[in-house]
Amino acid sequence: MSIFEYNGSALVAMVGKNCFAIASDRRLGVQLQTIATDFQRIFKIHDKVYVGLAGLATDAQTLYQRLVFRHKLYQLREERDMKLVLEIKIVYNAMRFLMFCRFGPYFCQPVIAGLGDDDKPFICTMDSIGAKELAKDFVVAGTASESLYGACESMYKPDMEPEELFETISQALQASVDRDCLSGWGGHVFLVGAMIGLKEYWNLQQLVD
Repeated sequence: MSIFEYNGSALVAMVGKNCFAIASDRRLGVQLQTIATDFQRIFKIHDKVYVGLAGLATDAQTLYQRLVFRHKLYQLREERDMKLVLEIKIVYNAMRFLMFCRFGPYFCQPVIAGLGDDDKPFICTMDSIGAKELAKDFVVAGTASESLYGACESMYKPDMEPEELFETISQALQASVDRDCLSGWGGHVFLVGAMIGLKEYWNLQQLVD
């Protein structure tokens, strides 16, 4: 078994009309043994940027702590939140830097979702050495990625409204984890967007059982 599959994971981000959704399963396992059913894989960096980390659970938590550390230093120095482009560079640099500090990179597949300067949604994913994969519709990661690709390709439609986007990504996640023995136990779904004109950012977290 690959070290990336040791704890199991399912992670997907999808773009809608002036919003995005990012979802993950809740299972933490040691190969086929389930350890916990409320594990968090999606982390809020600030109101406009969320990062999901699939792969080895311990490396995911360490990488998240390094990202928060870098972002807080930036906030203290610049007195503002980091832009989405800089967040992507921080994730890339953090994953590349560790290759020279230990036996290998972080065993993680990050999924980055956020709103750009013009409040247009942006999603991307990376491999363990920071190589980016950009998409305009959806990105997936984790042990359930193959079934997630199939479910998302059949269910995704461009310019979905928030309610439809939430329903689509929830159904895709549920259908996919049912076909993967290393992920499951429901999911976390984050729906994030901007109210046009008011510049107020809202987010919605729901559990899917």
